[in-house]
Amino acid sequence: MEAIRVVVQGALGRMGGEVIKAIVHEPGMKVVGVAEKEVPQLYFDLPETAEKVPYSSNLGHLLQSCYADVLVDFTNIEASMATVRVAASYKVNLVIGTTGHTKEDLAEIEQLCQTNGIGVVVAPNFSLGAVLLMHLAKTAAKFFDYAEITEMHHEKKIDAPSGTALATARAMLEARGSPFIYPRTEKEVLSGVRGGQMEGVAIHSVRLPGFMAAQEVMLSGVGQTLSLRHEAISRESYMPGIILAIKEVMKRKGLIYGLDTLLSL
Repeated sequence: MEAIRVVVQGALGRMGGEVIKAIVHEPGMKVVGVAEKEVPQLYFDLPETAEKVPYSSNLGHLLQSCYADVLVDFTNIEASMATVRVAASYKVNLVIGTTGHTKEDLAEIEQLCQTNGIGVVVAPNFSLGAVLLMHLAKTAAKFFDYAEITEMHHEKKIDAPSGTALATARAMLEARGSPFIYPRTEKEVLSGVRGGQMEGVAIHSVRLPGFMAAQEVMLSGVGQTLSLRHEAISRESYMPGIILAIKEVMKRKGLIYGLDTLLSL
């Protein structure tokens, strides 16, 4: 069986570099090209090998010339939809780690999949532990009336709350079928101290050096609390999920949203 030919976009980011390293070490896959908004040279040196691959800011040309099977995109939401449109036009499957897609974005991705006969995996989080936490929180949401989420990331994360926290809250609300009870404070001494709120779920964001990504979901009922917590201590934790997504997107057509679908949760 021929190796899956992968182009990685966003290679200079923290996640992009880890993705390239993981694919280089994965049997049955190979990095055949690297895309960036601006490139300083024609070829990209693959880590821990003597190989070089084409390095370009022209994504369409790169996908075509490298005969790519899959494009892995870890850039940002502003660039994501343009990337999907380009890849779809060349009938290249996608694995997208960017968060923040709207319902309209996802509907367009689904339409592009159908029109071009490709598969696209969009996942708010590729960590198996984080996905399992979301699944457990969704299950528990049916049995508790109160819920709060605290997500913790490094100080350079640009958005708050995280896409994972928002996705967790939405999944819990969907499973519950109604808003949670939100205890309102009579006197808020410090403005915003209760965090944000989504249909009764209070969401708190911590930004400190030393964290990479962590989330705790706390549910409460009469006389009891339930806490679910997951922490990613290195970006290597996302790689098994990304490798799984690359393999699975080759077998499926249409939009696959969330790693939980691939894990049959």
